[in-house]
Amino acid sequence: MLTPLDIQNKEFKKSFRGYKEEEVDEFLDELMVHYEKLYKENAELKDKVEKVHDKVDQYKNMEETLKNTLVVAQTTADEVRNNASQKSQLIIEEAEMKAKEIINNAKKDVGNVKREYEEVKKQMEVFKTRYKTLLQSQLETLIETKEEQLQEN
Repeated sequence: MLTPLDIQNKEFKKSFRGYKEEEVDEFLDELMVHYEKLYKENAELKDKVEKVHDKVDQYKNMEETLKNTLVVAQTTADEVRNNASQKSQLIIEEAEMKAKEIINNAKKDVGNVKREYEEVKKQMEVFKTRYKTLLQSQLETLIETKEEQLQEN
């Protein structure tokens, strides 16, 4: 690439009917100033473009990282949701089993209470019958004793 220094140091051969040397030098000086300005501007723009490319690459990497993070977060959320669902199902099943066990125990207790009630009822009937029999026998004994006393007198 042609540099401003190349323009400044360029020398032309002289000819008999050539251009005026002053005008050529003046034009070359003006050309060198403009070219130097463009050259510097071009170098600055190249630096800016390189920086922008670096930033774009950085943002692409960041975007990829964010995408991966979102995928991992979604996967984790799905796993957590599934685990929570499984745990809740287990808790429900355990609660249902405990409820059935409590109901069965309560039914057994009711059955036991009914049996005890029936047993106590039978024992009460037996007691009443025995007590009645005892009283009748005592009454008969008293009556007999009284009759005997009456006959003896």
